[in-house]
Amino acid sequence: MKLLELLFIAIGLSMDAFAVSICKGLSLKKVKFKQMAICGVYFGGFQALMPLIGYILGIGFQSFVQSIDHWIAFVLLGIIGFNMIRESLGDDENINSNLDFKTMLPLAIATSIDALAVGITFAFLKVNILLSILIIGITTFVFSVVGVKIGHIFGEKYKNKAELMGGIILILIGLKILLEHLSII
Repeated sequence: MKLLELLFIAIGLSMDAFAVSICKGLSLKKVKFKQMAICGVYFGGFQALMPLIGYILGIGFQSFVQSIDHWIAFVLLGIIGFNMIRESLGDDENINSNLDFKTMLPLAIATSIDALAVGITFAFLKVNILLSILIIGITTFVFSVVGVKIGHIFGEKYKNKAELMGGIILILIGLKILLEHLSII
């Protein structure tokens, strides 16, 4: 997998965290860098951890599904992408301003479940997992920090657009993987 493709996957995966960070920014009366960094560490950390867990799980199944790995990658990325698009068109979520462990842990897990599935697909592709999780974690950290600030400044109008764009990116990457394997592109 090329570095540019990996960066696009990282951007696509970070869109849920970006959207939640925008909501966090909306809920905060005053935004300090510490608050932005807390969101970045939680979301970026879990976005890096989940693909690693998925990769480890996927390696265990690799020999059983190697002949259909491209279809698995296509289906998983497609499902994740369509789910993100569906969420972007749905009702707004109500997110409070708390940044404590009890509040942030479930949000971090919820926004990174799709990264677990991507990690499983990484096991079937030629991917440097350490570089991948580093890029995904850093990208999500940056998007989350910026999302808190954007949410505080610009409001909720960008939240749904971020999820929509992330979903489209993941679907297109899944389609590209499938078409490359079928030697269409």
